[in-house]
Amino acid sequence: MTRSCLAVILAAGDSTRMKSSMSKVLHPIAGRPMIAHVMDAVSRAGVGSAALVVGRDADAVAKAGAVGGLAIETFLQTERLGTGHAVLAAGEAIARGYDDVLVGYGDVPLISPETLAAARGGLADGADIVVIGFHTPTPTGYGRLLVDGGELVAIREEKDATDEERKVEWCNSGLMAIDGAKALSLLQKIGNRNLKGEYYLTDIVEIARAEGGRVVMVAAPEREVAGCNNRAELAALERSWQERRRHELMISGVSMIAPETVFLAHDTQIGQDVLIEPNVVFGPGVTIEAGAIIHAFSHIEGARVSTGATVGPFARLRPGADLGAGSKVGNFCEVKNGRIGEGAKVNHLTYIGDATIGARTNIGAGTITCNYDGVNKHETRIGEDAFIGSNTSLVAPVSIGSDAYVASGSVITDDVPAEALAFGRARQENKPERARLIRERALALKASRKASKHAV
Repeated sequence: MTRSCLAVILAAGDSTRMKSSMSKVLHPIAGRPMIAHVMDAVSRAGVGSAALVVGRDADAVAKAGAVGGLAIETFLQTERLGTGHAVLAAGEAIARGYDDVLVGYGDVPLISPETLAAARGGLADGADIVVIGFHTPTPTGYGRLLVDGGELVAIREEKDATDEERKVEWCNSGLMAIDGAKALSLLQKIGNRNLKGEYYLTDIVEIARAEGGRVVMVAAPEREVAGCNNRAELAALERSWQERRRHELMISGVSMIAPETVFLAHDTQIGQDVLIEPNVVFGPGVTIEAGAIIHAFSHIEGARVSTGATVGPFARLRPGADLGAGSKVGNFCEVKNGRIGEGAKVNHLTYIGDATIGARTNIGAGTITCNYDGVNKHETRIGEDAFIGSNTSLVAPVSIGSDAYVASGSVITDDVPAEALAFGRARQENKPERARLIRERALALKASRKASKHAV
């Protein structure tokens, strides 16, 4: 849109019902604070400026809401005197003059940029106020949108509604768009002559109509405008977000055997023809390229899995894990800050940390890179086509050359040249009949202890 717009986002609530040591809007949905979801939607709706009305944890809320491309100014609300009063806390910003003013809430994280843009479109079509509403067959508790001739006449709170008005299923979300040229004047006319002595933003509808203004509505899905007041509602919002994102990915060509068991982060990127088995968790910062397979019970965060690679089952990829095309990280393996080359295999019960594994190299079961000396991290480098035998400890910093072979059970503390065979273990000795003698001695000790116990 060419029209200028200010978004006023209310995020100053005390979050009493969340029973939390931090502001409600800092609680995450899909690994991202609620307020960041809201500000991202605002930015993608073409809004250039935002006034963030904050209360507790003001600095943390402002930091979490800082979304690229959106100029954000914070305003501290020291008193809680209703939604109309909260919006006026940003009166200085509103007074600068914008074509549109959007009013939103920091605890409504599923709002879409499309819905916000539709509200702005109503202003562009000549409305003075556009209220975002939703239809529900269970409207109890919500303010009702009373319509006459296609225009919004009033927003009636349930406690003030007549029996007939309570049957209305067209409900108020609390979000709205206001003509920027009239916004400050209309807001300043909101009074507090009610039982609570508060300034209700909803009163702006009747004020605008009394001045000959036009008020209309746009509809949004109920789940999109759901707010959050407690941990149960937080979980419901998480569930809604996950369902929506899973659906988007499956429509784009991602296969999920049991989608309800797959959990995604806000920035998870998954390519076409990826297969995700049940009970997989993606943390922030994950990219899965086309054709990869993520087996069951894997946990992936801050990692990249290239085309055709395979992960799991029961694998953990930590930040910095980077799997090359066609590589494999198998069951009960962990990779942290490790580059696994094209076609390389890390099959089972293995830890790769701060390491680079060359293409087509095979890492045997039970291998670990000993990367931490108690103070600093050190790097392990393994070349192409190497073979690392099972139960090997690679004590970093150490390098293994291409085509090298490390014998099973080795502890490698020095570099291994290319094509060399390395042993790092004690020589085996066999003691004839020693096992029988050890067993006889153990049995005799056991019998002696048993006899002593009975004697007592």
